[in-house]
Amino acid sequence: MAHDKGGARPYPRSARVNQILREVISDTVVRLSDIDDQLTLLTVTGVETSPDLRQATVFFDSLTPEVKEALEARRTQIQAMVNAQTDLKRTPKLTFRVDPAVSSGEAVEEIIRRLRDEHDA
Repeated sequence: MAHDKGGARPYPRSARVNQILREVISDTVVRLSDIDDQLTLLTVTGVETSPDLRQATVFFDSLTPEVKEALEARRTQIQAMVNAQTDLKRTPKLTFRVDPAVSSGEAVEEIIRRLRDEHDA
């Protein structure tokens, strides 16, 4: 009978890396918001790395063109913090996108609001 370690199910490396990156990038964006007002009130909703860990897409709750431009301008600072705070062999190149789940959720909420308004009218 094989023994597993502590009864815990295996947690894929990519999921662990995504979680660590999400935490580091989120903390970094909060710090940078002190010097760049464009980055205030941003929430990192997730990170998805490529299988070779060379690329990582960072998802945010919202992303106006101005905020995306501010993030792009600070990409090297964010990647430097990822490098300093992780034990990854190489720091993935970051891309920034709005979380499609958040957009979908907002669309569903709008439909529900319209239906409720039509029902109440």
